[in-house]
Amino acid sequence: MKENQAWSEYCKSLAPAIVEASAKVPVSGGPGALIKALGQALPDWKFRHAMSRGGWYRLGGIVSADGKRISDNLERWVESNLDERDGDMAHLIDDFAGQTLYATRLVGQTHYLVSHCGEGHADFLQLEIEDLQEIRAHQLFANDPSTIEDLIDPRTGNEQPLPVSLPHYAFRRVQHIGSFLQRIRAQRPEPAPIHRMMDDWSASSAGANSTFSNHWVVATREHLDRYHQPVFRAQPIATLAGTPPEFDAAPGTSGLALNEALTHFDREIGYPMAWYFHMLGTKAVPHWVAQVVIEDTIAGFAYLPQRDVEIVRNWLHRPYAL
Repeated sequence: MKENQAWSEYCKSLAPAIVEASAKVPVSGGPGALIKALGQALPDWKFRHAMSRGGWYRLGGIVSADGKRISDNLERWVESNLDERDGDMAHLIDDFAGQTLYATRLVGQTHYLVSHCGEGHADFLQLEIEDLQEIRAHQLFANDPSTIEDLIDPRTGNEQPLPVSLPHYAFRRVQHIGSFLQRIRAQRPEPAPIHRMMDDWSASSAGANSTFSNHWVVATREHLDRYHQPVFRAQPIATLAGTPPEFDAAPGTSGLALNEALTHFDREIGYPMAWYFHMLGTKAVPHWVAQVVIEDTIAGFAYLPQRDVEIVRNWLHRPYAL
């Protein structure tokens, strides 16, 4: 626990330099320029770009038709104005009927950068930098909203988005993944699926061939439960460019044909036992494959190293999902 606290405090100490460095880098320079700036700001750490994950947005603020900033926080503005009107949405609509106001969104992507810092596969710092741009979205009240959700984030009727600001980098967080996983382990007697995946990686041909952070990042989340106790969650994400390759074997395939399909998949991904970890993490490989691999082994067709066979056999006895 003390080590976890030490890593938490250390990561906090890195944040100011990361914030300053990322703020100076234009998004047009790409991740390469960001890594260079980080290297100058934190010479003791050699971050590399692992992956980018986009397609998301967050609610922004409010601007007028001529671009004047009305509020930086759309949700807070709506809640405050509704409170003043005792939650009466019709009253709110009437009061602002003569004004042309637009909600904004922050759209972007998250860049994951990693730096190994120990002997274990979970011993790496993971840095998340967001590439953000604020855009003008829908006109407020134009859809005659009946709920707060209709007002702040309608699913239909959005107008053509217009940029409100230039794209920019924003620091999200930096954390030691091994330390975060230890915090999860402290919450429960049984290891979580992410712990079992890490253990399998360490014991397999994949771990002997390459470090975990070369091929996966970990999306982390922390929230409070109804008793106001922290709950930690971690989800591995493959750092592939695009989607995993198609697994080229039909149900019932076995023996040499299945071996060829496994070998081809591993070669496409870039490390041994990739098929197993993508069976767990991306569902690119169907579960029946694990069963047939062990059946082939029992029948004397052993195309996997024994350590990998044991991992697959253990999973069949105690399966887990991510």
